[in-house]
Amino acid sequence: MNGPTSSWRRPGLFIGSAAAAVAAVGLCAVPASAHTPHWSVDCSQVTVDLAAYNGKVTNTVSVTVDGKDLLATKTFGSTYHDNLTLPEHDKALTVHLVVKAGDGDQYNVDQTKTAPVCASTPPATPTPSETSKPSPTPTKEVPSATASASEAAPVPSSKPSASDLAETGSSSSTPIIAGAAAVVVVAGGGILLATRKRNAARH
Repeated sequence: MNGPTSSWRRPGLFIGSAAAAVAAVGLCAVPASAHTPHWSVDCSQVTVDLAAYNGKVTNTVSVTVDGKDLLATKTFGSTYHDNLTLPEHDKALTVHLVVKAGDGDQYNVDQTKTAPVCASTPPATPTPSETSKPSPTPTKEVPSATASASEAAPVPSSKPSASDLAETGSSSSTPIIAGAAAVVVVAGGGILLATRKRNAARH
């Protein structure tokens, strides 16, 4: 009687042990598939994607850039998603992500990444061409031919020129006129003397 019963108990014992092992493996595999933190960093922003966390406990996340808060410590439930804009920078930035899971330190995240400089970021100091632009050189006006001709032409003067004075003061007919005047004066004198003699003879 005891022989058959013990033979049935042994397979049942093995089956129960196998089921317990499978259940234990399954329980261990569940947490492994949960708590999936993903985050990325580029030159302009930080993307945080936290999924499959335990929503029944308090979880926290924070992000710092070169030691300064980009995202102050914030609590979340089962998921957290955010896009954080980085400040303008002309050198690489150190981005630090800290995630603390309320259901076990083994799910915590403490990672650091580097944000490169964007190609389109303007330089920190302006170039000399931007600070002081040379003033345009004024163009000189070239005088026209008419203006130069009018400037070169002499202005007529109201005063008689030397040639005019020479012609009016002593022309070629001046001796003839002077001779005729002398003849008139001499003839007049002769006539005056003759008249006086006649008058004296009559008296």
